[in-house]
Amino acid sequence: MQLHLKKYTLPLKHTFSISRESHDFQDSLIVSLSLEGKTGFGEATSNPYYNISVESMIAEIQKIQSELENFAFTTPEVFHRFLMSKGLSNFAICALDLAAHDLFGKLKEKPLYALWGTTLDHYPTTNYTIGIDTIENMVLKMTETPWPIYKIKLGTPNDVAIVAALRSHTNAVFRIDANCAWSAEETVHNAPLLKELGVEFLEQPLKAADWEGMEYVAHHSVLPVIADESCIVESDVARCALHFNGINIKLTKCGGLTPALRMIKEGKEMGLKVMVGCMTESTVGISAIAQLLPQLDYVDMDGPLLLKEDIADGIEIGSQGILRFPDRPGSGIQLR
Repeated sequence: MQLHLKKYTLPLKHTFSISRESHDFQDSLIVSLSLEGKTGFGEATSNPYYNISVESMIAEIQKIQSELENFAFTTPEVFHRFLMSKGLSNFAICALDLAAHDLFGKLKEKPLYALWGTTLDHYPTTNYTIGIDTIENMVLKMTETPWPIYKIKLGTPNDVAIVAALRSHTNAVFRIDANCAWSAEETVHNAPLLKELGVEFLEQPLKAADWEGMEYVAHHSVLPVIADESCIVESDVARCALHFNGINIKLTKCGGLTPALRMIKEGKEMGLKVMVGCMTESTVGISAIAQLLPQLDYVDMDGPLLLKEDIADGIEIGSQGILRFPDRPGSGIQLR
């Protein structure tokens, strides 16, 4: 295989703020794997919370570049086992794994969802994320992008008041993501107030390792709670089943589509609602997520909608979340 790595700095439409950070740009690594005249593309974004930069991922991958290029590629699963044996971060593995899946689908001349035995008869609508800001600016973002489902980032002293103010401007479904900013008591107190305001579920209200707090929330919250930072890799699914109502799988955090498929299966077997979320990826990463849609209950794949400029063609997200799948194999990605 031929390997190519490229860093992109993706400008955002608005400053994106969550409870622990703000940024105006998203750095992203695009990996290309080419074989037999076909090229697959994968992506992983940088993330300061997990101490991952594009430079660190490139350095990891370049250390084994000759091994990658000499690897006898057969299937993404075999390739993923090889990557796992090399001590790479999950973010670097994700970029390579997504490229391998896109390449595999292109070699087989079928979209991934079809190779996995699923159809596009039914799939969830993506939410659109509203980052922490002044109420005026949060309302402006909703007005600019009318949507049926909003994920609202919280983690301020006035969270319930913010949701009440936003509710007066839309009838859309609300999902709340506090990104680890609340206590167990705060979560249980806020839940009935937010339920009255049309909130569907809460995502990761407590710190990732606060399992005792989540035990309390699991028994007292009137709203379902979805794990995000508490559900990183496959081994986290079983533990989350005892403390959450669902899991939000991030491809970058778990290491790509290969482990995500297993996590989806395990989560469903344990009675969990299953969501896949994004990390402000371009259409490269989002098109990979889109292949999983028929298997999901919820999805957060609004990354390209938050960018000023995209870098690829693939899945297209239209107004109100209506999707157009590319008429191309694999994840259907073409770089611009």
